[in-house]
Amino acid sequence: MSGNLFIVWAPSGAGKSSLIAALLEKDLNVRQSVSFTTRAPREGEVEGKHYHFVTHEVFQRMIASGDFLEHAEVYGNFYGTSKKWIDHAMQNGFDVVMAIDWQGAQQIHKIFPDIVGVFILPPSLELLRQRLTARGQDSADVIERRLASAHEDMSHLGEFDYVIINQVFADAVSDLLAIFRSQRLKREAQFKRNNDTISKLIKR
Repeated sequence: MSGNLFIVWAPSGAGKSSLIAALLEKDLNVRQSVSFTTRAPREGEVEGKHYHFVTHEVFQRMIASGDFLEHAEVYGNFYGTSKKWIDHAMQNGFDVVMAIDWQGAQQIHKIFPDIVGVFILPPSLELLRQRLTARGQDSADVIERRLASAHEDMSHLGEFDYVIINQVFADAVSDLLAIFRSQRLKREAQFKRNNDTISKLIKR
């Protein structure tokens, strides 16, 4: 039995984290990869749940040891995905979702060509600015940097398989759930998960 691998990405403030949280609550067959990062925890973030927070020195040692499936620098901090954890979760039949940027997506696509990419868009840049300001986590300078980075992020939209515009949150959650469920119903995925049952049914 083997699960599917998904990447969900969005410009900062577009609602990626909230959408993934809702997905995990509604679909018990999905597990989220918890990335390692060198950035400091934000208010309310829990070690091991939201991220594994490590120093730059520890992160560099992990790179040298080949611990990461992918790693990238985003907004001046480093993020990386554990290779061992991904393999274990998928071999146990879980679908795995990773919240990584287009740089990480490009790296992983070389290893897992069947990976499914989902890009979350805000309804407008003005609304994105309002969301970034309202959450009160960043200074005005950082918000402007994030908006500038959003343009770079969105220029890579064509590298993803699905696009969700997060205008109405409940609708966006339904769309995300539909993507995950539809991937499991593909012929190749069904043979992976239910090979014995299907083989008996089609055997002549």
